[in-house]
Amino acid sequence: MSRKPLMVIPVEAPVQHTAFDLHETLIDAIHRSGETLQDGDVLAVSSKYTAISEGRVIMLDSIVVGDEAKQLAERYKMNPKIVQLVLQEADHVFGGIPGFLLTYKEGILSPNAGIDRSNVPNGFAVLFPEEPYQSAANIRRVLRERLQVDVGVILTDSWLMPGRLGTSGVALATAGFRPIQDERGKIDLFGNPMQVTQRGIADSICVCAQMVMGETAEATPIAIVRHAGVELVDIELSAQDVAIPWQMCIYVESLTNGLLAHPEAVMVSPNGHSGYEIKRLER
Repeated sequence: MSRKPLMVIPVEAPVQHTAFDLHETLIDAIHRSGETLQDGDVLAVSSKYTAISEGRVIMLDSIVVGDEAKQLAERYKMNPKIVQLVLQEADHVFGGIPGFLLTYKEGILSPNAGIDRSNVPNGFAVLFPEEPYQSAANIRRVLRERLQVDVGVILTDSWLMPGRLGTSGVALATAGFRPIQDERGKIDLFGNPMQVTQRGIADSICVCAQMVMGETAEATPIAIVRHAGVELVDIELSAQDVAIPWQMCIYVESLTNGLLAHPEAVMVSPNGHSGYEIKRLER
């Protein structure tokens, strides 16, 4: 069965630094773009833009730093106020490297609990939305009521894939369709039954959306994704629908309890150019 080509349409919106009416802004931005939402579309909205609309912007000078944050800041050469925010926001802190703490937050492995200092005034930081899945569901509900259209909604973020340079799109929250497509039990091209494959549909759509939304000064916090082939459903979703316990994550568990008895030690350091230098350590 042939499918229509996937379309990803960027939608510009006003730059915001303080709380604002997100729903009205989204509808107005789509109208100004000359586009019209269609049934079956997926609307991708920047999670940062959503967080700003909720007033989740923190002035760093207002942060009171505790002893644990001071110790971690010294160990990992970080701003103690950022460390304190991370401790307050993260569901779990694994450890870190100079400048970053590796955390688990809203079902995602992320540096510094998703706290972002880009595209906000100096001295401020943006947190994740308070309840990302509820925020996504509210956007979908308002669009259905105001525009009489049935769409899916994704709150997009970016993350660092383990072992790879560069950020990629990741779905912080989804509404209106199942974020995972289970392929287990289906037959591949050679008649073999699929054993473990579950496709991250929401994350894949986020990658497409991020290509037109950008990361810096594009002022494009919205994208309309058309012909994604998702099946719209009225179900309540949460991080449990897409995330696995971090104890079952191959990256986390392999580098903690699953370490080899005598792993070959390496030291990674900046090489003074554009990348990093890996030095093997003598035992």
